[in-house]
Amino acid sequence: MNKNELISSIANETGLTKTDCSKAVDAFISSVTSALKAGDEVRLVGFGTFAVSKRSATTGRNPRTGAEIKIPARKQAKFKAGKALQDSVN
Repeated sequence: MNKNELISSIANETGLTKTDCSKAVDAFISSVTSALKAGDEVRLVGFGTFAVSKRSATTGRNPRTGAEIKIPARKQAKFKAGKALQDSVN
């Protein structure tokens, strides 16, 4: 499911217009992004948790040449599914 299909699905279930649903989805994405940038977690009970984890710097290899390359440290967004979501999938 892509973003447009998600918006259509929400519109069908709620009876809202696609424009309103699009604004709601965009606001949700913006809010989660802002919280993660600030270093906060976003917990949606029953659905899951969005969080930021830190990856340390490592060295890797270029597969073509075999030369070592440095992979810098960075932050990575992660999602951990909640129990209710996990149970509904299984």
